Amino acid sequence: MSIWRVKPVAAFEADMKKSQLKRVLGKWSLTAIGVGAIIGGGIFVLTGTGAYYHAGPALALSFIIAGVACVFAALCYSEFASILPVEGSAYAYAYGTIGEIFAWIIGWGLILEYAMGSMTVAVSWSGYFNKLLKMFGLKLPEWLTTDPASYTGDGFSMNLPAFLIVLFVISILIKGTSSAAKANNFIVILKVSAVLFVIIAGLFFINTQNWDPFIPAATQIIEKETTHNAYGLAGVISGAAAIFFAYVGFDAVSTQAGEAINPKKDVPFAIIASLLICTVLYILVSLVLTGMMNYKDFNPLGQYPDAIKAPVAYAFDIAGQGWAGFIITIAATVGLISVLMVMIMGQSRIFLGMSKDGLIPQVFSKINPVSGTPKTNLMILGAIISVVAAFTPINKLADMTSFGTLFAFTMVCIAVWILRIKQPDLKRTFKVPALPVIAISGILINTYLMINLSLDAQMLSLAWLAIGILVYFIYGKRKSNLNNPTE
Repeated sequence: MSIWRVKPVAAFEADMKKSQLKRVLGKWSLTAIGVGAIIGGGIFVLTGTGAYYHAGPALALSFIIAGVACVFAALCYSEFASILPVEGSAYAYAYGTIGEIFAWIIGWGLILEYAMGSMTVAVSWSGYFNKLLKMFGLKLPEWLTTDPASYTGDGFSMNLPAFLIVLFVISILIKGTSSAAKANNFIVILKVSAVLFVIIAGLFFINTQNWDPFIPAATQIIEKETTHNAYGLAGVISGAAAIFFAYVGFDAVSTQAGEAINPKKDVPFAIIASLLICTVLYILVSLVLTGMMNYKDFNPLGQYPDAIKAPVAYAFDIAGQGWAGFIITIAATVGLISVLMVMIMGQSRIFLGMSKDGLIPQVFSKINPVSGTPKTNLMILGAIISVVAAFTPINKLADMTSFGTLFAFTMVCIAVWILRIKQPDLKRTFKVPALPVIAISGILINTYLMINLSLDAQMLSLAWLAIGILVYFIYGKRKSNLNNPTE
């Protein structure tokens, strides 16, 4: 059969009717899931790497560019979610519109996005956790908090806190979506309060000289044997690409459609609301942070080597406001748990959707009858994510996550346009206004940002996609439910 075969909308509707997932998520719980995933990566993690390696004080412009790119994709996601309110996100949308091979490539890209995103957040959580321990006079040895590539000593090393936090989050998710959502709602309230605190308190400690020049002259940063092109207008663009993974939250909302009470209305609302709320907060925090702390001080080989892992807290420390850093460190340490929770939850639902269609082994679609969660799926994910997070540097993980995100967004913009042409009469409770303009803008800006990622991230990500195509032709195409309709 053709690799372009499409899964009928009727088949999705049949899947929804027999789904064992529990529909427990309302409009605001879904919005909280979006905010829970978005706030964390961008504010508590990538502000340091974005400012030092890419844009300098102009990081706020990077967030604006990334936010605009997201708006185009978010509108397209919303239209799809109003048509196919199922778990699987962009993968399911493509499967119902363009064809199986296209859906597989998107699904494989989403696996990269969510897995690498989870690992990035786990590593950053470790940075904040270690800072929190130091505030209480405790310190773990370097070989237990550092990946081998960043370890300055000899012998074995691993990031033990990153390893353990993944296992802790998996244990929460296995208990059920309802309890995980309640925990996430609480953490989101805490995080938003902390972010508002950073913005308001930070205003009093801004040194405007740190914004001069706002866009530093283009230069090269040399670290050991690695060279990074930074700053200038190109740095602002590459900064937007690098911090793009921070916006993955609204994509995670669509992965939870199978557990939404009224998915056709609530998922589009939550996607757009969470994106708008967080974009405004990102811009304000990045301005405050680069005003409080000179972007050059985020150098991991400089005076404050840990500042790049916990940038917001260190900014207040350097301003002599240790008490504020203490509050932020606690909020970030707790807050990043919800980011990790949503990332892994989204990843497991992508696997669930692909497994139900026969494209990956059925073990990933087994639902525990008591908790209503894909328990085995989550346990396998936890094992892989925890090990990789313990042994990989944060900058490699973040860039590969951005590639997966940008790739998925580009494909969704293409797919929603094709569906509008192929099936114009399909019922849509949400329609993208001026679709050709929105879709083309989304395709162009997301592709452009993808091109501006680091060469390493591009090569590794393309290698991942190449492996994915190979797996499809060896396993997925043959095992697909569409290829085996009687099974």
